[in-house]
Amino acid sequence: MSALGRLPADKGIAAMQSINVAVLNPWFFAVFFGTAIVCLALAILAFVDWGRSGNGWLLVGCVLYLFGCILVTMLRNVPLNNALARVAPDSVEGARLWARYLRDWTWWNHVRTAAGMAVFVMLL
Repeated sequence: MSALGRLPADKGIAAMQSINVAVLNPWFFAVFFGTAIVCLALAILAFVDWGRSGNGWLLVGCVLYLFGCILVTMLRNVPLNNALARVAPDSVEGARLWARYLRDWTWWNHVRTAAGMAVFVMLL
């Protein structure tokens, strides 16, 4: 995002719009939502077999992935991507949105990254 932020607003917007279209593919969905499905199943198993050593970490890690990665993406990053998709890159509205987009999208991406790193540690 810092590289896109160095571009003029219209070029950064156009690049991010292209990225947001390209990322919507079967491989991305399989990895992103496949991990969510696995986490949901593991969370249920951890809860059902609560007495087993390590299941607390497993449950917390899975729930953190579902909330910190999936929900943050769906409730924060995707709406920002959708708003960006609706603006003309060379418009005044686009330039205003781009400044907010860079700040907000990056913040929520950092939240997702921190959550993902914490999940990794918990699932070890």
